[in-house]
Amino acid sequence: MAKIDRLETGLYRLPLAEVLVDAMHGAHHAFEIITVTVHDVEGAQGVGYTFTGGRNGGAIHDVVSREIPDIVAGQDADLVEYLWQRVWWATHYGGKGGPTVLALSAFDMALWDLKAKRAGLPLWRLLGGFDPAVPCYAGGIDLHLGPEELIDQSERNLERGFRALKMKVGRENLSEDVAKLAAMRGHFGDSFPLMIDANMKWSVDEAIRAARAFRPYDPVWLEEPIIPDDVQGHARVAREGGLPIASGENMRTLWEFKQAIAAGGVSFPEPDVTNCGGITPFMKIAHLAEAFNLPVTSHGAHDVTVHLLAALPNRSYLEAHGFGLDEFVEEPMRIVEGNALAPDRPGHGIVFDWNGLAGLRADR
Repeated sequence: MAKIDRLETGLYRLPLAEVLVDAMHGAHHAFEIITVTVHDVEGAQGVGYTFTGGRNGGAIHDVVSREIPDIVAGQDADLVEYLWQRVWWATHYGGKGGPTVLALSAFDMALWDLKAKRAGLPLWRLLGGFDPAVPCYAGGIDLHLGPEELIDQSERNLERGFRALKMKVGRENLSEDVAKLAAMRGHFGDSFPLMIDANMKWSVDEAIRAARAFRPYDPVWLEEPIIPDDVQGHARVAREGGLPIASGENMRTLWEFKQAIAAGGVSFPEPDVTNCGGITPFMKIAHLAEAFNLPVTSHGAHDVTVHLLAALPNRSYLEAHGFGLDEFVEEPMRIVEGNALAPDRPGHGIVFDWNGLAGLRADR
């Protein structure tokens, strides 16, 4: 038994090299990462993290640095499910979602990293193992780009090894979205996988109208057309719009995914390991999707999520997210001919450049 000795945490604000824009969140100038390192009494450690688009990082850091350590001190670090339930219910009344579940996500990720390291296995093998080569796409945050700029950016992503792309929609005039999608389809051809993401921009009726306008261009999916809370609205968009729907990056629990799937409102469930409660519920969500014969995709944290999809027979595409950490990790995720490769290093394999991050600390 490896008892938890202590937790070490950090909050960092990382400026973006270029401003990124989407339909509902606006312009992103920086993003935040909140890290937690779980140390056991034998000297082993596991690392987890979560992120934000630039706000609320302090609230998340407070939970992971002030609340969780007291709940888990001296507990067996191998009992990941037990610890998840212990933290969930200890913080449930004042949490259940928002900063609390993001903090739990980072802690849970660290536990799985520690468990895999102690077993001497890469995470994807510990989780069951399926195939370390995971189809992936470049997830652009590019609403502000015109058709030519978007195509130029997309060509650069192909040079990086991608063979599928996602673009943002949700401009004030639907005709502009249609023109951009038409330009991308015309440039890359009929069989090239293109996804579109509205970031919750529309009402139900607006989303149905948009989906019908996009149908001739055969996108793989329309992502987050409306707010995630409207379960029946998603079902209407899927039924009347005629496009597959991806949704889930703003869902925080297994039970939210249950409701969305059961209502027929999501074709590609899309959990984010950094905000759905961590690896423990991510895998449950994926297996729930499998029971409904649905392919699961992902949002964010691709360096970790590649392990999760590499362990799943019903995975579809991994999102290589616009908030990447390549500059701050020793070995960024490799992409070869359209596939992200889950590493064979023990744990999730992410080794942060702590010295490089030190000057970006925001918790002091």
